[in-house]
Amino acid sequence: MEKNQVMRKLPKVAELLNQPEISLLCEKKGRNRVTDAIRESIDIVRQNLVKELKKSDYIETDAKDLMRQIMSYTMEKLSSSPYTLRPIINATGVVLHTNLGRAPLPQTALDRILKIAGSYSNLEYDIKKGGRGERYDHVRVLLCQITGAEDVLVVNNNAAAVLLCLSAIASGKEVIISRGQLVEIGGSFRVPDVMAQSGARLVEVGTTNKTYLRDYENAINEDTGMLLKVHTSNFKVIGFTSNVNNTELSSLGKKYKIPVMEDLGSGILVDLTPYGFPYEPTVSDSLKAGMDLVTFSGDKLLGGPQAGIIVGKRELISRIKSHPLTRAVRVDKMTLAALEAVLLFYKDGYWDEIPTIHMLTRSLQILEEQARLLHKGLTDIIGDKGQVKIIDDISETGGGSFPGHEMPTKAVTMEINEISAQKISERLREVPIPVIGRIKKDKFLLDVRTMTDEDIMKTIEMVGKLI
Repeated sequence: MEKNQVMRKLPKVAELLNQPEISLLCEKKGRNRVTDAIRESIDIVRQNLVKELKKSDYIETDAKDLMRQIMSYTMEKLSSSPYTLRPIINATGVVLHTNLGRAPLPQTALDRILKIAGSYSNLEYDIKKGGRGERYDHVRVLLCQITGAEDVLVVNNNAAAVLLCLSAIASGKEVIISRGQLVEIGGSFRVPDVMAQSGARLVEVGTTNKTYLRDYENAINEDTGMLLKVHTSNFKVIGFTSNVNNTELSSLGKKYKIPVMEDLGSGILVDLTPYGFPYEPTVSDSLKAGMDLVTFSGDKLLGGPQAGIIVGKRELISRIKSHPLTRAVRVDKMTLAALEAVLLFYKDGYWDEIPTIHMLTRSLQILEEQARLLHKGLTDIIGDKGQVKIIDDISETGGGSFPGHEMPTKAVTMEINEISAQKISERLREVPIPVIGRIKKDKFLLDVRTMTDEDIMKTIEMVGKLI
């Protein structure tokens, strides 16, 4: 059958919709979804035919065969989940993997989201007074207790927190910042751009590698609205460097009665140096050093939901709350429910039960046990069709946190006869629960640091679908 004849044999969408089994599916799945699946299936069959016709001008097929192929693809598509946002298994070893959703939430936070989102709540209702309340009250006391701040405001992400603070405190005025801190914070959002959007005027001082207190002081004038420090949490400048510490900068601000703000970016609430991490200033450290405002993320090292958290002086927080932009970037009830649950772990001293912190601080002994469990399961599945090994490797924190810090880890390499590492990676992205690993030295690798026991069992099951 020649090309034109073949293509004319493809059935029409309306013809397929009239098939008895398809009519039944329309009742169960919805006509629109079924119609979309049929159209996609016809396209797949058409593309397959085009590939075959490129190899030969004549192929053997008929209308019934084409109908069967389309029906098969249609049924397959309708049996899969209609959702595009899906859970996956992170076997990359990158704990705060931005592409994979950053910090996973503890079960307590998930339970709170379900309970609050599934019913009415006192989001902005004061139960004791029987009148209007404030949504930020649900996390204010906790954050003040944990950080030592006078007041708190939570918005939808840290970029919004920085933009809101600059807009409310320094719009139309000059903001002095070290040239070495004009960072890009991800997604091509840069501090100078955020500052311009806020209406503040950027004043750079010092050089990329060295900035002194006198550089800030020499730039202060009657138009100065803020001294800004941006913590370079996503890169390091080493060697011939000099920076102004928080105590010095806050003292300078007090001397001239100018607010001093620090954007910590991937803010952390606890000191992880006992676990071998380099020192990273905690939110409490910044406030104790005299910072008037501190901003940081909720879904990075804190281990909570996506949020931008602003802590600091009560008078400044009050001004920020009254700014019109606050309404545009406010958080919803689900974020607050999750954040409150996570903060309670910190308040009660059980922060190591937060998945992010737990993954970062796991011992090599525990990782070895996990790797052995995964190794045994994969070996049983693959048998003589490949090879499985436990290796020493390096994990990363990710999320623009602890740049350059390497965490020793245990990983499992998996080889399957006549299937390349790239093909294994591709096929494991196509299974019902996608498994995302990494490729190193032409081997597919699964890092157990970011895997739970449940992830390991599911991974073994998913690999079984490849054999």
